[in-house]
Amino acid sequence: MMFATPELIAEAAQRSSLEALLPRWRNAPLYRDTLVGAFAQFPIIGKSELRRNFPANFLRPDQNLDAMVAEQSVELEHTSGSSEERVAVLFPRGWWNEQEARVLRMNAEIAWVLDEFPQARRATLVPPVCNGLVCFSNFTSKTSRTIGSTLFVNQARIPFLLDEAEFARIAEEITSWSPQFLDLDPVHGSWFALYCEQKGIRFPSVKFVLCSYEFESVVHRRILQRVFQVPIYNLYGSTEAGHLIMENEHGLTKPCIENVYLETVESGQAGIGSLVVTTLTNDIMPLVRYQTGDLAQRLDQPAGTHYIVHGRARDVLHRADGQRITTWQADQCFAGADGFAHYALRQRNDGHCHVQFIPVGSGPDQSVLHQVTGRIRDLLQSRELVTAESVKILPPLPSGKFRLTQRV
Repeated sequence: MMFATPELIAEAAQRSSLEALLPRWRNAPLYRDTLVGAFAQFPIIGKSELRRNFPANFLRPDQNLDAMVAEQSVELEHTSGSSEERVAVLFPRGWWNEQEARVLRMNAEIAWVLDEFPQARRATLVPPVCNGLVCFSNFTSKTSRTIGSTLFVNQARIPFLLDEAEFARIAEEITSWSPQFLDLDPVHGSWFALYCEQKGIRFPSVKFVLCSYEFESVVHRRILQRVFQVPIYNLYGSTEAGHLIMENEHGLTKPCIENVYLETVESGQAGIGSLVVTTLTNDIMPLVRYQTGDLAQRLDQPAGTHYIVHGRARDVLHRADGQRITTWQADQCFAGADGFAHYALRQRNDGHCHVQFIPVGSGPDQSVLHQVTGRIRDLLQSRELVTAESVKILPPLPSGKFRLTQRV
């Protein structure tokens, strides 16, 4: 028997609140002509539906885009384009920050920091190819890269190409900014952390590290924890849907039920399915049953629901029996393994797997490398040995994100 907790009661009430919004959303052209009936009858949509006839596909009769622009009540952003063509997104001015504030306070330790420091400063290190909030590759002055309490320190797409002078600049800027937390892309952040480790650099003002923007590998998290010696928390979201899932102080990744209603569809083994989101707070461009392109595993617990995000659906590998293996599952093969800074696991159509990795120092010793490749081989039920090689650089996608796993 599962007793009703406050979290479970709130989750149960979410569906009725969602149903109450449907009559208003049906006035949007995207939904008006095709949708009738209850929420479950709404078809699942993707990026192509968002692009088609944008923005007229979302604007209701009572909405006038020119008037909203003149009033400065709306913002236009674009997705990073990591999985397919970039998508334009409309949302109310201030919506992004409001969403983030709600999701961060789901973590009691972060909430304590934000209460202790109401104007908490952050230093953000993410790829410069993103939305309008973080595209600073054309701005060199620190003043131009400072917005409110946020300092954007990164200007490079490929962290592995940064020279010592650029790392020193980033470290000096963070030190002088004295932030309460770091907001990091895990690949860029962990590579910078290794520089800090080498130079003995510490940031005593930092209370926690927030990882977002792309999949956080156990490889990256291990480095960040070792170097910064503060709690590391993962936040999952997207430009079009906002802030969705937050890691709490107990290490559970919980949905923000004020921001979004989540579903997993077409679930396979272990309940891993396609993550479908319905946004609850963007009245200008509401997404109803929007397929994110990511896979997730829903886990129902007495204290409420939490999710494990397994990575992009397009990045799955295939086991010998045809079962899909997600990025998260493959990534667990690197748990506890020292010597890796970053990696790319590629599987050919004939099943052969090859790992390219960027080493930390001299890299993993042979016993560790053998253990990792053996785990991958067992996971994929491969008859062949998994090969591996050390490389200096692994290139990102045009969006600046990296693919840890891929069929080639």
